[in-house]
Formats: sequence, structure tokens, C-alpha cells
Amino acid sequence: MKLGQLASTARDLFTAKLVYGDPVERDGVVVIPAAAVFGGGGGGAGDTAVVPVREGAGFGVFARPAGAFVVREDTVTWVPAVDRTRLGLAAAVTVVALAKILSRRAKS
Repeated sequence: MKLGQLASTARDLFTAKLVYGDPVERDGVVVIPAAAVFGGGGGGAGDTAVVPVREGAGFGVFARPAGAFVVREDTVTWVPAVDRTRLGLAAAVTVVALAKILSRRAKS
């Protein structure tokens, strides 16, 4: 695949469809899921006497749920996605840090 083709494919990939999922409707309530999407890429090309043309490229995408828009009648609300693993890890780090601080104060 040529660099131009790869860039075109990547451009087509990064669309709103990557961030917003298909709406789901049930009992008059519409839910539109959303994700936080991060991506990046790079490429290169070259021309040397030994090998006439060298090309290379790559890109990556990271996505995670962010939440959903909930539409009821004429009201739209945002419901964030809660990552329990991150919350648990943050709580554990906080407890350990507080325990260390308190143990140092007790020794003084």
C-alpha cells in the first residue's frame, strides 16, 4: 500500500462514527453511546541508490467508553461511563499514601 493510500484510509477511519455509536431506542428513550478516541501515526519515504524507493507508515487508535447521551422526550442528559478499575486503583493509591504519611508523623 502506498503512503497516499494509507493516509486516505486513516482519514476515512477517523470519523464521528468512531466516537459516537449507533443510537439505540427502547420504550421511547434513545441512547447514543460515546467514546474517547485517541490516535496517531507516522510515515516516511526515501530514495537511495541501493534501493530505489523505501516507504513505511503506521498508525494506531485507542478508544474507551466515555458515556452516553440519553434522550427522553425533549430532554437530553449525559451519563458518564464509570471505570471501576480506575476508581479502585485511585482509592488504593490514596489509602497507601495516607498510611505512609501518618506513619511518618507518628514516628516523629
